[in-house]
Amino acid sequence: MTTTMCEIEHTVTFRLIHDLGSPKEAEFLKAASELAAIPGVQHFRIRRQTNSKNPHTYGIAMQFQTNGEYLAYCQHPAHVNFVQQRWLSEVADFQEADFERLTTDSE
Repeated sequence: MTTTMCEIEHTVTFRLIHDLGSPKEAEFLKAASELAAIPGVQHFRIRRQTNSKNPHTYGIAMQFQTNGEYLAYCQHPAHVNFVQQRWLSEVADFQEADFERLTTDSE
């Protein structure tokens, strides 16, 4: 059985300005989860950090079949609005990484 693999994995780890377990934290994460509805987004996940060596509390990861879908996501009004209205004012620190598949013939 052949599985179609995604070409781009977009990952962001971050720490919020809100207290852990606070209503503001929950509101932010709910708003972030709505990004999964943007066309082209696949395998959307929000996860809590478990490694005490990492200062970031959360990670968001998603995949895109093509670079074009990834670029469209970055420019999508819902993503732009989320960044402007929530991310810039509620995220204390973050790191972003975008990975492109090196090989497609194994897995």
